[in-house]
Amino acid sequence: MEQNNRRDFLKKGAFIGTSLLATSSLGLVGCNRSSEKENHSDKSKMNLSSEKRTLGKGKQSLEVSALGLGCMGMSYHRSFIPDRKEMIDLLRRSPELGLNFYDTAEAYGPLFNEELVGEALAPFRKDIIIATKFGFKNGKPSEGLDSHPDRIKAVVEHSLKSLKTDYIDLLYQHRVDPNIPIEEVAGAVKDLIATGKVRHFGMSEANVDNIRKAHAVQPLTALQSEYSLFTREPEKDVIPLCEELGIGFVPYSPLSRGMITGYLNERSIYDPNNDNRPSLPRYQPENVIANWKLIDTLKEFGDLRGLTVAQVALSWLLAQKSFIVPIPGTTKLAHLQENLWAAVYAFSASDLTSLTAKLNEIPIVGDRLTGLSAEQVKK
Repeated sequence: MEQNNRRDFLKKGAFIGTSLLATSSLGLVGCNRSSEKENHSDKSKMNLSSEKRTLGKGKQSLEVSALGLGCMGMSYHRSFIPDRKEMIDLLRRSPELGLNFYDTAEAYGPLFNEELVGEALAPFRKDIIIATKFGFKNGKPSEGLDSHPDRIKAVVEHSLKSLKTDYIDLLYQHRVDPNIPIEEVAGAVKDLIATGKVRHFGMSEANVDNIRKAHAVQPLTALQSEYSLFTREPEKDVIPLCEELGIGFVPYSPLSRGMITGYLNERSIYDPNNDNRPSLPRYQPENVIANWKLIDTLKEFGDLRGLTVAQVALSWLLAQKSFIVPIPGTTKLAHLQENLWAAVYAFSASDLTSLTAKLNEIPIVGDRLTGLSAEQVKK
């Protein structure tokens, strides 16, 4: 398969970055969907709004930028480990672009990623939202799950130190631990909220039964699960439940670990020592080829509107519900800028209906996870 237009976007990154900063008094790259038609061919003239999104409701509500930043790949689980100074510089540039929502976890390292985020964003702490997670033995997914209340409290103490902060804005249970009643988990987080060390509670990859049980003890602000045009299972029950209960939904891997960009293809090579993609069925060459029709469909739509594959994919997610806040990850400033422009685009009703109908006809081949990772989700 031919690599599509993300590489072209990288070449233009310097120009786009200049125009973005020149027009950005933002709050965030906007997500104003009232405009039905936009000309995106000249991005230097684009009007960026300061609209944000809200996760949760009432006392549990949290206002965040319409797109967040998944920070995992800056130090963990991708084929190369970027230069730490470059990642600090990237993180420190991001608030200028209107981004204020950052996602990390104890398990990314463990702790290394939290330390990176904490060091980089310390100067901006009062103006940003940091989400982190607990849930694995010794912070290592390979060692299994552990959401015992004492463990949760210990993780929070470590995370506060790593993040150089005295409070965590949003604390997720990374994966549901079937050995600990979810009511006990929610109760432990409720206690931490009472101390002021944690402000909001979230869950990741939880099923509807556990979401309801946890929410009854400590109302949830956000539910995080994998959701992209390659992985649409949350549409069946989790997203409708979030809408019913007033819980925000945060898609991780909204570009399917880089596949929905046109930048990766069946010839892409990954480091099996520091990248989970070589083990995942969906990234096997034959499945990449089988799924490429979706990339071509997004490219065809985007080419007519001055959008990249990634921008169309992210904007489509944003168009599904007003409480959805994707958190694509990146290690490149140009990719961050590219992603943020997706929050500006407003689908017309007819375009959204037409594109969705085409996407619905494309079968996706290959499971998203395998082995222990697959066993730890949907609980």
